[in-house]
Amino acid sequence: MYRHLEHRLAQHVRDFLRRTYGLEMPKIVIEQPPRVELGEYALPLAFELAKKLRKPPRKIAEEIVSGIGPIEGFEKLELAGAGYINARLKRNELAAALAADEQPHAEVPSGKVLVEHSSINPNKAAHIGHLRNATLGDTFVRLLKFAGREVDVQNYIDNTGVQVADVVVGFLSIEKKSRAEIEQLSRQPRFDYYCWDLYARVSQWYEQDKQNLAARQQALHAIEEGGNETAAIADLISVSVLRRHLETMDRLDIEYDFLPRESEILHLHFWEAAFTKLKDSGVLFLENEGKNKGCWVMRRAGTQKSETAEGPELAEEDQKVIVRSNGTVGYVGKDIAYHLWKFGLLGRDFGYRKFYRYPNGHDCWISTTVGALEHPHFGDVSEIYNVIDARQAEAQNTVIEALRELGYGDQANHYTHFSYEMVALTPRCAAELGYELSEEDKARSFIEVSGRKGFGVKADDLTDTLIASARKEVDARHPQLNDAARGKIATQIAIGALRYFMLKFTKSSVIAFDFKEALSFEGETGPYAQYAVVRATNIFRKGGLDPDGFRSEVASKVTASEFARFLAGEAANEIWELWLASAKTSYIVDQCIATTEPAYLAKHVFQLAQLFNAFYHRHPILSEPDESRKKFLLLTVAVVRREMMRSLAVLGITVPPVM
Repeated sequence: MYRHLEHRLAQHVRDFLRRTYGLEMPKIVIEQPPRVELGEYALPLAFELAKKLRKPPRKIAEEIVSGIGPIEGFEKLELAGAGYINARLKRNELAAALAADEQPHAEVPSGKVLVEHSSINPNKAAHIGHLRNATLGDTFVRLLKFAGREVDVQNYIDNTGVQVADVVVGFLSIEKKSRAEIEQLSRQPRFDYYCWDLYARVSQWYEQDKQNLAARQQALHAIEEGGNETAAIADLISVSVLRRHLETMDRLDIEYDFLPRESEILHLHFWEAAFTKLKDSGVLFLENEGKNKGCWVMRRAGTQKSETAEGPELAEEDQKVIVRSNGTVGYVGKDIAYHLWKFGLLGRDFGYRKFYRYPNGHDCWISTTVGALEHPHFGDVSEIYNVIDARQAEAQNTVIEALRELGYGDQANHYTHFSYEMVALTPRCAAELGYELSEEDKARSFIEVSGRKGFGVKADDLTDTLIASARKEVDARHPQLNDAARGKIATQIAIGALRYFMLKFTKSSVIAFDFKEALSFEGETGPYAQYAVVRATNIFRKGGLDPDGFRSEVASKVTASEFARFLAGEAANEIWELWLASAKTSYIVDQCIATTEPAYLAKHVFQLAQLFNAFYHRHPILSEPDESRKKFLLLTVAVVRREMMRSLAVLGITVPPVM
């Protein structure tokens, strides 16, 4: 409702400016006053118009306030300061609409959105950094779906790269295992853990003798070529580890629709089709001199290319190598081909087969060279969001630049690199996980992780540790519950803590993970928000009422005059602030999507929980002697509870029955 009313206010202002001043202003800036007693919206418009109209801002603001006329849902506009305009809502009308859960019509953009996230190398166990990627991506998917968009969720699998080759080398060159022995190992419950340790050993083996690196190149070549024993072993390893990754993410309620693999991009000749397009359009050219001689290169994003009689001229440092002089294609080249497919521009498609079924019955598909005749339609989307860490910015920009130079400007404009920073550990967290720290390490603000060195936090270990910690608290507080019930509650608290911790920081922040901070029932944490909902639910339980049933029944019976009575005046500002915050869920979701920043919704949940807890301590709801006021207070709790649960669900967090 808050978003809808903001749009209505903006449209009335546009109409006034058009008929009064002959001005067209597509974008009207609307802010939020610092305190609810000043109103619900603030317009700094007059300051922007002062130069155009050659009038003082306050004079313009006066003309707008006096001339705009009535606006449905608004009590009035007021002049403030040197030219601000504050807009006051009819509190009772917004409260009645919110209580009834009215959902005004909103225009939803057409076309399917593709969100690619996780993209974990299938060579070892997922780690804490992957959890940030997956949680950000999954939450963004939920945000888009909340806003009514159709979304495809993809998890790109680099099953032919260096990381997989290194584990193959470990099995064949260090452990001397046969394919049959590797297959037997792959049936172990945590085969990905075995590969984690082996991967670190391979890195050490390379360091011991640089000649050992030749084994990596041989493995890489065999894997890319396909149709041989080494490639078969690589496929065995990557598929087994990939299945473990899906199980790990499923614990956090993270699902995928399709797993496109690099092996199919190679074997189905996606790159050849893209290469032809890039050469024919002049995006790629063959360099004949310098260090990039014999390479196919393109202009590095953000640089300028000039033309000569002989063709394009580009300084060496401004060249991005796409195909090396030995004919091998770099990561970016394959990524360009993949993104042409995403937008339906390649003229080729994957084969498909079902790979993984989630407990809820949802099927995840994987790419093959020849697959099922009937399958969901993937690709051919209108918008792309790639959740990839900040270190990949140049590669992402190069793909966007290639699309633009191929003439696909609209697609390039709808390609978003959803960038984020790394996850580290606090020294305390690293010590709790059993890592030996030097005095220098202990003094640091965070400890970086390294998969190649085997130093890091496996995603499943982190989840297990959080569940175990939560279980101790649940066991102590609720010994009357059976073992299964306590286990489920502990899991909900732990997953809520983990997801919220990963989401409350802005994407550009480096996270230093800490168990104690994440699991705290106080402060800005998932358990704090969950506890606020449990507290709200307990009010109805003690009163013998169903919160949802109460809200739907009472919402239609509370009169406008009753809402006005309890929400009018300065004494009601505190409660009105709670109602107003509850009205902003869709508004905040829009902000999160526009800025690719889920942290705003996490802040919204925390603010609601804070406001509700303050309200809870100030108002003895069930003992309120005035029945009308008691009904209004209970309705307030029901609305806030609904909006907190709705927002937490978008964050991927469920609420346990008790805390």
